[in-house]
Amino acid sequence: MDVLRPPLIRIGGRVYRKNFIQEQAFPREEEEDFYAGPGDCTDEPCDAFVVEETERGFQCRVEVPSPLYKYIIGKKGETKKRLETETRTSISIPKPGVEGEIVITGQHRSGVISARTRIEVLLDSFRKKQPFTHFLSFALNQPAIQEKFLQFKEEVLEKCSKDHGVSSSLFQNPAKLHLTLGTLVLLNEQEIQKACDLLQRCKEDFVDQITGGQPLTVEVAGVEYMNDDSAMTDVLYAKVHMKDGSDRLQMVADQLVERFVASGLMLKEWDRVKLHATVMNTLFRKDPTEERNNTMTGKSSFKERESFNGQNILKLFENFHFGEVQLDSVRLSQRFSSDASGYYTTSGQL
Repeated sequence: MDVLRPPLIRIGGRVYRKNFIQEQAFPREEEEDFYAGPGDCTDEPCDAFVVEETERGFQCRVEVPSPLYKYIIGKKGETKKRLETETRTSISIPKPGVEGEIVITGQHRSGVISARTRIEVLLDSFRKKQPFTHFLSFALNQPAIQEKFLQFKEEVLEKCSKDHGVSSSLFQNPAKLHLTLGTLVLLNEQEIQKACDLLQRCKEDFVDQITGGQPLTVEVAGVEYMNDDSAMTDVLYAKVHMKDGSDRLQMVADQLVERFVASGLMLKEWDRVKLHATVMNTLFRKDPTEERNNTMTGKSSFKERESFNGQNILKLFENFHFGEVQLDSVRLSQRFSSDASGYYTTSGQL
């Protein structure tokens, strides 16, 4: 980690630096190690969270998706007990699988705020470890684009199948061709609804102004690779740009991501969104049925990548024209899912 640029954590509308600490390993469960030491958060400004005064002291409520309860409870309840002991509070957590609020109560306002801050830091750490569940996308699966993509696939296999690592299983499902703007971890219906509502506000605040309320005409042409060595390619993508040469698509993408990052629903990865449509990916290699299997299980399986030599593909298909398409909606797409058209299930769109 770059000590001059530590990662940032957004808690209660404030941004904190997460500084690197040389930690000593202990034989504990991982979730037990994510809590602040005594007094670390007692100086937290009281206006950072809503703390209610009650007859018995003070109270604070935290909205937490049920899949994250276990990280607050810890092994045999140890994490929860430690939080309660060190902050002199009582923490009430809903039953597993039941959506609700975690309620922190205590006789001292500072103790309640300290417990709330520690819970937020703990949740932030574990949320970042969750695989993404949704992503913002533009669909590129129009029939004409799919037809040209299948032509591209056929010609690549005909001319480059002897190149190292090239096989039919590397190609994207044509019904799922898309532009990804950014990924999200949405763990319950409330978070999905929050993302949908934000998407609609983005439409009103700036998307319609940039697009003039009209679809964006883009051209999908040419291929490029992600990594540094084309002889060891993992992702090959089609390039996408506005037909009129403007940067309106880039503006929409960048401002959407900026707004979702500011809301805490998305993590900032790049200064600008890289507009690309994946056509070949080594993650597809070992199990061509993974997409179908994951649709049923809702889970992803890790697998080691085996790169392919993309040099000839890049040379022969450098200017391959996949076609033009009208982009008229941004979708909140659900990972590992399919709708009637074969595209990802849409949770919301603008």
